[in-house]
Amino acid sequence: MFKTVLIANRGEIALRIQRACRTLGLRTVAIHSEADRDAIHVREADVALCVGPAPAARSYLDASAILLAAKATGAEAIHPGYGFLSENADFADRVERAGLTFIGPSAACIRTMGDKVAAKRAMREAGVPCVPGPDGALPDDPGAVQGIAAEIGYPVILKAAGGGGGRGMRIVTHEDGLADALALTREEARRAFGNAAIYAEKFLEHPRHVEIQVIADGQGTALWLGSRDCSLQRRHQKVLEEAPAPDLPDCLVADVGARCAEACRRIGYRGVGTFEFLVEDGVFSFIEMNTRVQVEHPVTEMTTGIDIVAEGIRVAQGEPLALSQADIACRGHAFECRINAEDPETFAPSPGRVTRWEIPGGPGVRVDSHMASGTVVPPYYDSLIGKLIVQGATRREALARLRVALAEMRVEGIATNLSLHRRIVSDERFSAGPVDIHYLETILSSGDPA
Repeated sequence: MFKTVLIANRGEIALRIQRACRTLGLRTVAIHSEADRDAIHVREADVALCVGPAPAARSYLDASAILLAAKATGAEAIHPGYGFLSENADFADRVERAGLTFIGPSAACIRTMGDKVAAKRAMREAGVPCVPGPDGALPDDPGAVQGIAAEIGYPVILKAAGGGGGRGMRIVTHEDGLADALALTREEARRAFGNAAIYAEKFLEHPRHVEIQVIADGQGTALWLGSRDCSLQRRHQKVLEEAPAPDLPDCLVADVGARCAEACRRIGYRGVGTFEFLVEDGVFSFIEMNTRVQVEHPVTEMTTGIDIVAEGIRVAQGEPLALSQADIACRGHAFECRINAEDPETFAPSPGRVTRWEIPGGPGVRVDSHMASGTVVPPYYDSLIGKLIVQGATRREALARLRVALAEMRVEGIATNLSLHRRIVSDERFSAGPVDIHYLETILSSGDPA
């Protein structure tokens, strides 16, 4: 059992973790860069410590500085949040070797699921459905790769084994483009991830992006907490999410969820995590697992009533899950809009001082943010400044509440993507039901009004 948690992150997720810790009666240590000295979670922490200058590489990604901060402040556990060092197996190892608790899965689990080839193999062994394609990395022999691609069937997609965030991927529609795509993807993988290994899968042309949220205590109990649809994406980056994923048979989702929970038990997983799938023609195909809390976790919290962040902390303390699968039910529908400090037309980041910050209210409305009037958005980090989450008894009610909430929200002093979200929720096809992962890009490229 630990009593003090160092939060190795910033922004809205740092504040979210801090609130969960306080509800559990835990002390918090906030680390921060020089640029975040005046952040809300820094002011609210029991102890705050600057770990470096503004650039993330010299502060939030400096594992040695973070571990020194833990030692200096008496922290007994480290919560990495998402991004930064959250899925860095070496960091998790160093935390445990220092005698501290890493609030998340073991380094071994992070390594297995962080390597897309190893993850796919582990999921197949657990009975989780995967995208068609071999379990191993592609060989160096171009002729052998041609044979593999032909067996899968074009179009195929080449992916970096150590990749993520939409990088290290190329679609190949015909055999004559395979050799060049192979060389380019290998080099991009080597430069971006320090790992030139790549693998091939069938490219699904019109899938949805559906997720299964899980939590496991590492003591034999693993639960799935419902589904999410994250198909509204731009350049592989999620923009709006909802729970549950609409228009999927409950029995199908329950079967896949049970397989995900079984996979967690097999690999000895502890903590929260998310299995990501492409779904086309009613078929789930596993693509990766995120071994951390996700940006979109609030829609699952709103529909299940479970504090996912607090539960992740409890199991890290060694507590068994008090819930059973029968205790978990989805109530209503929820949406989350990611509010970014960016130009709504060019999507260029828009750092600066927020001069007006007015958030909406009413039944079923929640805003997770570290912003306030006068807050400065620095140019050094991700542009996410808040999340607007709305829940209703039905998808239609939740969407109606979301439209009202978006109309009420006011942010001035910087550019934001609020107008994009207003356009999305007014779109007739999206309002009618699920769309595929290319839909938002199609809207944006067409220039047609919603």
